[in-house]
Amino acid sequence: MNRRSILLTALALSGASATSFAEDAWPNKPIRMIVPFPPGGGTDILARLVASKLGDTAKWTVIADNRAGAGGTIGLAEAAKASPTGYDMVMGQKDNMVVAPWLYKHLSYEPTRDLVAVASVAYTPVIIGTAVNSRFKTLADVVKAAKAAPETVTYGSPGNGTTIHLAGDLFGKAAGLQLRHVPYKGSGPALMDVLAGNVDLLMSSVPSAISQIKAGKLRPLAVTSAARSSSLPDVPTVAELGYKGFDVSTWYGIFMPARTPQSVVDLINRRVNELLATPEMKAAVQGQGAEPLPMSSQQFSKVVNEDYAKWKGIVEASGATIE
Repeated sequence: MNRRSILLTALALSGASATSFAEDAWPNKPIRMIVPFPPGGGTDILARLVASKLGDTAKWTVIADNRAGAGGTIGLAEAAKASPTGYDMVMGQKDNMVVAPWLYKHLSYEPTRDLVAVASVAYTPVIIGTAVNSRFKTLADVVKAAKAAPETVTYGSPGNGTTIHLAGDLFGKAAGLQLRHVPYKGSGPALMDVLAGNVDLLMSSVPSAISQIKAGKLRPLAVTSAARSSSLPDVPTVAELGYKGFDVSTWYGIFMPARTPQSVVDLINRRVNELLATPEMKAAVQGQGAEPLPMSSQQFSKVVNEDYAKWKGIVEASGATIE
């Protein structure tokens, strides 16, 4: 066993050497940031932003690596089976961490067992939008049309069973509508079809849609969070438009393989929280339509576990399932 392996083994067993190892011996090579969705989506945008800024502030080399597919579960599976030495992390989010386990019958991993919550990064509401030349000018227009002709109004999402898909399902139930869901492999393809007029509505994270909103190509009708988005202050919430208590948002955060040295977890958490506290990073995150969400790794783990239990019932009520 070489000196490096001895250090890692000792660190896993003893907290006493944790700080010394993390500060002095880690990292000594590039860190891989697995991005479990295609380029251009909200997860990819935030992952690359964090990777770049950690390079600037912590002087680490963090390389984004897209491993998309199966609603983000392929990337998580790769992270779960990676060696817990601190050189593999994944930008997870609510979809693949706490929703997917209740959708997929044969996952090769269990997120809350095989991955450790390291650092919360941001949260974002879901946006309901449509092309600027669409017949829908307001959310009330959508409701009227969908009630007049059930299942004729379509909405695109990044994939079956994602939080965004289920936000559409929850909105339909709240408004007494039957919308027709059109799943895509990521937010980018869904957005393009909405802009082309092939699908009526887009359900998307704000980061995935904000560039087209700013370009004047996508009309935002509402956001699904309890409060308005600071990036889109003129866009009303679903709750404001008559559906009181409606609140669906998604979070993003860094996860690593279980048994990753606690000192590495603590160091990454501290560096990410320091980064999120800077005016530059706050502005960058908000510029992408998200809100910074710093917290300790213990607090983040609690959020993940609570949502894991909560979304079991939501998925079961939706009837969504994936083989």
